[in-house]
Amino acid sequence: MTAAISTTKLIAMLQNARQRTHELVDGLDAEQLMGPKLDTVNPLHWEIGHVAYFYEYFILRQLYGHESILSNRQADALYDSIAVSHNTRWDLPLLSMTETKDYMQGVLDSLCERLHGPTANAQDSFIYQFGVFHEDMHTEAFTWARQKLAYPTPKFANAIDATNLRNVGPYPGYVDIPGGVFQLGADPEAAFMFDNEKFAHEVQVKAFSIAKAAVTNAEYAEFIAEGGYQRDACWSEEGLQWRNQTQASHPGYWVADNGGDVSGKWLMRRFDQTIPLPAFEPVIHVTWYEADAYCRWAGLRLPTEIEWEVAALGEPDNNGGLGAHKRRYPWGDKPPEIDHANLDGRALSCVDV
Repeated sequence: MTAAISTTKLIAMLQNARQRTHELVDGLDAEQLMGPKLDTVNPLHWEIGHVAYFYEYFILRQLYGHESILSNRQADALYDSIAVSHNTRWDLPLLSMTETKDYMQGVLDSLCERLHGPTANAQDSFIYQFGVFHEDMHTEAFTWARQKLAYPTPKFANAIDATNLRNVGPYPGYVDIPGGVFQLGADPEAAFMFDNEKFAHEVQVKAFSIAKAAVTNAEYAEFIAEGGYQRDACWSEEGLQWRNQTQASHPGYWVADNGGDVSGKWLMRRFDQTIPLPAFEPVIHVTWYEADAYCRWAGLRLPTEIEWEVAALGEPDNNGGLGAHKRRYPWGDKPPEIDHANLDGRALSCVDV
């Protein structure tokens, strides 16, 4: 069961997530808010209404018996992502943008008005956080949609000038991780967990080494320059099928800076701007097949799920083995702050590894 948390914190989480949603649609015109019909993105005009519907349906309606602000039938017909198939979402009789925002605000107000006293009960503590994290997932999708559709860079209130984080260079080398017994998954007493984290159980981990930092753009460019996309031996059977079907020869948003010759310099499209390829940022927008092919070319392999979690959260014991303590975060148990990582999209891009 989720630990009870303060109503003040829950309301702040709701408001923070909603601010980010608005920031990601502000400044877009009606045509941009609908966008082209693609398999990989939703119309933003529909998706922001769906975010509000998720809270309303699962909290206000299912748990507490409220009727929809719109009417249950209209809300379900517009925003139920299970019943409304992806390719029909551009053709729905959507509310106007003003009406959509009014619906979003009405749901948010109702959620906040329900919370009384200093501490929420365990049920609200879980389901409110679940709703917020669902909205967070969609704001990631909104950010991805703006990248995919080459919309202008969004303007976040908490954005930072990350110039000094873009000139610090690579971080090469490997770390040896000891083997031993590890508790994989979430502790039953954790403040929050998703169902796919239930529950911590012992796994045996063999010692391994893992890179200190992610593969950089510069490292990946070497793979391309040495013909990695053309070397069949670098690709799994499924990867070969994907490469041949898509005719991929470089990451999705890389642009050759020499008339199309992939052996030369690269640019990158970031939102609606084309910039010089940041050499020491982590390579992004590659598929699993491409990551696997890079590792085969480099004489490496991708880490397993267990190895990821051990490397991030495990600690050695006094004898150099894998200890029993499991950190909450990669940097320790201290709640995340801006100096720990590039959090909440504040840099509006990656930063040097």
